[in-house]
Amino acid sequence: MNELYLILENGMVFRGQSFGSAGDVIGEIVFTTGMTGYLETLTDPSYHGQIVLQTFPLIGNYGIIPSDFESTSAGPLAYIAKTPCHNPSNFRSQSKLDTFLKQKGIVGLCGIDTRALTKIIREYGVMNGRLTEILPEHVSLEEIVAYRIEKAIQHASCTKPILHKTENACYTVALLDYGLKENIKRELLKRGCDVWVLPCNTSPEELMRLQVSGIMLSNGPGDPAENTGIIENLKVLMKSGIPIFGICLGHQLLALANGFETHKMKFGHRGTNQPVKDLKSGRVYISSQNHGYTVTIDSIDSTVADLWYVNVNDQTLEGLWYKHAPVFSVQFHPEACGGPQDTAFLFDLFIKQMEGVSYAAG
Repeated sequence: MNELYLILENGMVFRGQSFGSAGDVIGEIVFTTGMTGYLETLTDPSYHGQIVLQTFPLIGNYGIIPSDFESTSAGPLAYIAKTPCHNPSNFRSQSKLDTFLKQKGIVGLCGIDTRALTKIIREYGVMNGRLTEILPEHVSLEEIVAYRIEKAIQHASCTKPILHKTENACYTVALLDYGLKENIKRELLKRGCDVWVLPCNTSPEELMRLQVSGIMLSNGPGDPAENTGIIENLKVLMKSGIPIFGICLGHQLLALANGFETHKMKFGHRGTNQPVKDLKSGRVYISSQNHGYTVTIDSIDSTVADLWYVNVNDQTLEGLWYKHAPVFSVQFHPEACGGPQDTAFLFDLFIKQMEGVSYAAG
């Protein structure tokens, strides 16, 4: 393994070893706290433009399992793990972490103090960094600081409609792909839905011609507020009377379509152990999350939507129930894989809405 440097935009330097693909990359560094689920992380399009840091020290011990992937493409630009496992043990494993990173062109860094790096991000907030073999004194910090993630949804979305069918389907759902995780589609299929996966820029007119029973808005990467065309489309769809369920970025885009605001968090929520509270019932669920932006809770117009879920740790908004349309959304991932299954019932709630069953949050 070659020597590899991580240079942060504030000038701090970590020296470690390279694994996976060789390369020189600049990206936004984010950390995720999941003890498992590294396969889902590595194939999650929501990490587009980012360098992912795993806080759990040993990564790769159960190998590479393609059936667990959340997409066929790589999610992050680069990957940081303290100790990558080179000898995985799992009857389902088909390859090793190092081999997978090389195949997908993901630059890997290991052998650094990942705990120290995580604490820096928690204290100073998410920042850009560069992984390079070039000596730090020859690297321009201005170039690192200038990096921005742009047109993220367009990079992550499919480019043409694809129909996925299941036996004895009762409903047809339009799944708008903003960088979707495959498990969203799987959850719909196993509940008897045919699923049209549609490009992010699909017009309301095109969608309506499919005569769907419901609309699902997927997760995805980037700043939600920059997607003005998508937000305008959602304003139209909100008036269609068709049930809509938004997850993660889909939740944020729905909020913007209703005149609410979003903002970037200091270091976001990424992991499989985020507690969320149902404000109606008082019940707390453990959820999987991956987001760096949130809907600004003070911007919510109570005549338009009810606050539904909040994060127990920092009281940020985690869910909205809209009052004048069959629409709801959550910031967390009810399709979590790997992760807790506590909130998978939200897919059943979506099915009930498509049945025309009246339901009040909580």
